[in-house]
Amino acid sequence: MAIVKPFQCVRPNKEEASLVAALPYDVYNRREACEITAENPKSFLNIDRPETQFSQDMDIYDDRVYDKAAAMLKDWMEDGTFELDETNAYYIYELIMEGRSQTGIVACSSIDDYVNGVIKKHENTREEKELDRIRHVDTTDAQTGPIFLAYRSVEDINRLVEEKKKTEPLYDFTADDGISHKVWKIADPETVGMIEKSFLQIPATYIADGHHRAASAVKVGLKRREETTGYTGDEEFNFFLSVLFPDDQLMILPYNRVVKDLNGLSQGAFLTELSNGFTVTSVGEEAYGPSEKGTFGMYFNKTWYCLKAKAGLMCEDPVKGLDVSILQDNLLGPILGIGDPRIDKRIDFIGGIRGLKELEKRCKEDMTVAFSMYPTSIGELFSVADAGLLMPPKSTWFEPKLRSGLFIHMLK
Repeated sequence: MAIVKPFQCVRPNKEEASLVAALPYDVYNRREACEITAENPKSFLNIDRPETQFSQDMDIYDDRVYDKAAAMLKDWMEDGTFELDETNAYYIYELIMEGRSQTGIVACSSIDDYVNGVIKKHENTREEKELDRIRHVDTTDAQTGPIFLAYRSVEDINRLVEEKKKTEPLYDFTADDGISHKVWKIADPETVGMIEKSFLQIPATYIADGHHRAASAVKVGLKRREETTGYTGDEEFNFFLSVLFPDDQLMILPYNRVVKDLNGLSQGAFLTELSNGFTVTSVGEEAYGPSEKGTFGMYFNKTWYCLKAKAGLMCEDPVKGLDVSILQDNLLGPILGIGDPRIDKRIDFIGGIRGLKELEKRCKEDMTVAFSMYPTSIGELFSVADAGLLMPPKSTWFEPKLRSGLFIHMLK
C-alpha cells in the first residue's frame, strides 16, 4: 500500500505565483541559470540554484552557497512572497501543453515506501549528483522540487479530482513556454480522508522523473532519524514532496540520439552493416519519426531513412525489448562502437521536445548520423520497474516539466 499524505504547504502568494514558478534546477547550466535569475529576481531558480547569487568564481558547493538558499527562502517567507497554509491539504496540479492536459495530486510520499520498494525505480542514481540536493534540502530544511510519480489510474481518485477542478483554482497562469498551470486545494477532512484511503489500496507508485531528487530526500530523512531524540516516524522528514499522476494521463516523448562519426566505416559499409539487422528504406528529405515500436528514423547524409528491426531482434524481455535497447545492442554498440552511452563522448541525446529538426541541425554542426526514436510507453516503464530492473540511460523524456517553487514541504 502507498502512504500518500496531505501536508502543510508553503506556497507563493497568488499575485506572484507565475513569477516564482520555475523549471527544475537541473535543466539549466550555470550560465543559463544566471541569465534567468538576472531577468527575474522572483524566479525560484534563485533559491534552487543559489550559486547564481555569487560571482562566477564561487565554488557552487561552497557552504555559503547553500546558506544563501536557506536565507533567501526565509526572507521570501517573511516578506510575503511565500505563505504557509494553516491546514494539511492535498493540491490538484493540472498542466496543459498544446491542448493536452495531465492532472496530478500534490502530496507527501513516505521514505519508507521508497526504501521498501513500494515506490519503484527504473534507473540508478549517481552519488555525486545526489550530494548537491542532499545539502540543499538539509540546509534549507525544505523540499522544493517535487518528485514526479505515476500510479495505475484509480476511478475513485479520478472522480474526486475532476469534481474539484470544477471550482475556482488557487492559481491559473500560462508560463512563457506556453504551458498552462492550474492549482486547486483540497482541505476538507472528508475528501482528504477519501484520497488518503484510496492511495492505501494502491500496491505501488513509480518514479517517472526525479530519481536523484528522490534519493536525496530519502537520505536526508534517514540521516535525521539518526539525529532525532524521541523519533516517532511522524516527523515531516519521513516524507518527501511528490506529484502523483494516473498513468492514463501521461505521455512520454522520444529521447533521440545523435552520433559523431561512423566508427571508421565508409558510408557504403555502414549502410551494408545496417541491413543485417534492419530493413532500410529511404524516405527522402522530409523529417521522419517512427509511428510504431521496432522502427527508427535515421538522418544520414542529408537523407531520412526508416529502419525496421528484423524479427530476430525483437524480444519480450522488459529491458532488452525496449526500442532504446534494440538500437543500442544491435546498431550503436556493434556497428558504431558506442560501448557505454553514459560516458561515451561520441554520442549525445536530444529530448523529443526539441523536435526532429534539431537532429538535422546537429548533423550539420557536429554530428554525422541521427536516430529518431519511437517513445517508450508508461506500460514499459512499469514493467521494467515491476521486474526490479533498470532502463538504459536516456530512455524517457517527460513533458511538460513540473514547476519548482509552487509547493514547498518544510522538514520542521
